[in-house]
Amino acid sequence: MKTIRVSDEILAVCPHFVGAAVEANITNTPYSATLWEEIRLFRTSYCNKYTTESIKEMPAIQATRTMYKRCGKDPSRYRPSSEALIRRMLKGQDLYQIDTVVDLINLASIAYGYSIGGFDDMKIAGNTITLGIGREEEPYEGIGRGHLNITGLPVYRDCIGGIGTPTSDHERTKLSVSTTRLLALINGYDGNRKQVTACAEYIQELLKKYAASDGGSIQLY
Repeated sequence: MKTIRVSDEILAVCPHFVGAAVEANITNTPYSATLWEEIRLFRTSYCNKYTTESIKEMPAIQATRTMYKRCGKDPSRYRPSSEALIRRMLKGQDLYQIDTVVDLINLASIAYGYSIGGFDDMKIAGNTITLGIGREEEPYEGIGRGHLNITGLPVYRDCIGGIGTPTSDHERTKLSVSTTRLLALINGYDGNRKQVTACAEYIQELLKKYAASDGGSIQLY
């Protein structure tokens, strides 16, 4: 299991941060019809509960936006992935279909409001990952975004460099259909240990149903 560390610079602006890591062996596939049927059913009930205005009050999203501001980033310009996914769904736009494991992580992100990084564990350099804050001119290639200015963004780094922010994960460690070992990192800037744990357990449940996995293990940090 990877060692996940939270830096002092993060704790200085978010002393109550709680994270969860899910590590699991998986069998990924390009598409799961049964997963997307679950997503469609979930979408119907979700859209009956929330609007693009009311989601701003969701504790997980509100806390992530506050964290961005404390780190010096505009959360409306560099929108956290969980908020972007939820807003897209509530506007009636189709969610992106990537592959089964990415799709189920996106479902968990929408369900709980947390930005979740999904990584190919075998592509991560070293055994330690540290959560810090992006520096001026720090190189970072967001998935499908090209160069991303991560100055002032919370960022996970391995021994080579950044691998994930709440806005976008890095191309170098992204999941693919050939991925056999998953690392998912849940960002609980609201400090709600119970909800973060529930989100991690939900990911385990989805992995068992759709990725031929035993659900792996959970580590809180």
